[in-house]
Amino acid sequence: MIDFSLTENQTEIQELARRFAREVIRPAEKALDKIADPEQVFKSDIFWNTMRQAYELGFHKMGIGKDFGGLGLDPSTTGLVWEELAVGGIGIAGSLLAAPVAPLAISVIASGRNDLIDRYVRPYCEDTKAKHVSAWGSSEPNIGADGSNYYDTRVHHETRATKDGNEWVIQGAKSSFVSNGGIADLFLVFACVDPSMGIRGSAAFLVPYGPGVERGKAMDKIGMRALNQADVFFNNVRIPEDYIIFPHGENYPMFHNAILTVGNVGVGYLALGVMRAAFEDAVAYARERVQWGKPIIEHQAVAFKLFQTWQAIEAGRAILWKASWTNATKFLGDLKLSATARVFVTDMAMKHTVEMVQVLGGYGISKEYNLEKYMRDAKLLQIMDATNEMMSIKGAALL
Repeated sequence: MIDFSLTENQTEIQELARRFAREVIRPAEKALDKIADPEQVFKSDIFWNTMRQAYELGFHKMGIGKDFGGLGLDPSTTGLVWEELAVGGIGIAGSLLAAPVAPLAISVIASGRNDLIDRYVRPYCEDTKAKHVSAWGSSEPNIGADGSNYYDTRVHHETRATKDGNEWVIQGAKSSFVSNGGIADLFLVFACVDPSMGIRGSAAFLVPYGPGVERGKAMDKIGMRALNQADVFFNNVRIPEDYIIFPHGENYPMFHNAILTVGNVGVGYLALGVMRAAFEDAVAYARERVQWGKPIIEHQAVAFKLFQTWQAIEAGRAILWKASWTNATKFLGDLKLSATARVFVTDMAMKHTVEMVQVLGGYGISKEYNLEKYMRDAKLLQIMDATNEMMSIKGAALL
């Protein structure tokens, strides 16, 4: 029998995330969104104080196992938290979503490597000052959607990994879409080992920030301005030979798709949160704004918009909950379902944040209110971690 009730622990952490999102994240994001220079956003005390508070509460390590110092929360519970954090703001929430990618990969793929666990995973989990942030780099200036082109051997990552004795030498660059790229101290880098195999010739490497690694400038974007996205350059970076996390070869697509399966669900929860934030603000306004002698929520033209957005929120959450449950109960999850959740909810978020702006009329496009920010933020989610078109192609191919 299907049961949608939450456990006591789930309710408690959901409420904690809800308070933190509204009291800390939302005012921080509103202030950060107004900073014209994106470089100054990530030098701001506002950004780092918010991240530190999130780390103190453990929101950076929810999915990492307890054996490694994480909270060991299941995908359904972390989904509840991501939705609530995203209601506060999807820039900070997106930063926290990407922050554990390298430590999490180590804990799952290299769980027997105590040296890596002690060097990177435990310090990350013990961090309460937001000193440790990670990022993953796959896309490149010339390799965007082609990152999923596993079949044309002419296509390969231009970032190269070359074996030299007991070290790997990393040379190349990742595009300006690397989330946390400009602030990370540890990178999970996809680099080509054997170009003759195309994308399947790539492997995944741990690359600490240090000599030879250059973090680029923060991208100047229309939305999600509190999420650092920047290019990363690798100039003959030397790493130990055992810093390879996943080897190149025929299993590379399985690994890459597993990351997309988890990541797509996370993007979906961000979209659900921003759609809900827009809905809640529009409902509150519609109850107070009086035109033609009554609150505009009593006018059918407005009420229909609100009800349709409510439908999209409820439907989107149901798909995301199923995708989260599947990720927890099925090995490698289900990319088709994950893509469905991500594409549906991000498309609905874009559509309905626009409609919630319309509910406020002229005030909806004023920066005095939050609605125009929600609309700008939502657009990025249709593109983040592969475009909706690309994920639709992958999903359709799996039917």
